[in-house]
Amino acid sequence: MPTVSLNGDAIASWDAFHDESQRVFGFPEFYGRNMNAWVDCLSYLRDEDGMSQFRLEPDEVLRIEVQHAAHLRAQAPEILDDLAFCIEAINDRYADYGEKPALELVLL
Repeated sequence: MPTVSLNGDAIASWDAFHDESQRVFGFPEFYGRNMNAWVDCLSYLRDEDGMSQFRLEPDEVLRIEVQHAAHLRAQAPEILDDLAFCIEAINDRYADYGEKPALELVLL
């Protein structure tokens, strides 16, 4: 299972979250640095659109690990809440197309 780790210690603001996301997911230079753009980049992991460094097979799941999640929750709870909400929305989008969920969120 492909895995990406977000460093919760390094995320204290939205700018830091988007810096970290662009780095670990390999988002393109033109990444919009907002949650709509984040969702767009991860909504086509099984396509060849090049919006991230990951390309998933039909049954494959990308595991998103948030290291130091308690620290992130203490510093910026809205970021962690939005992250979970957006992952659920992305998985719902995959389900709408008859596909299996593509993302798994793990808080460490």
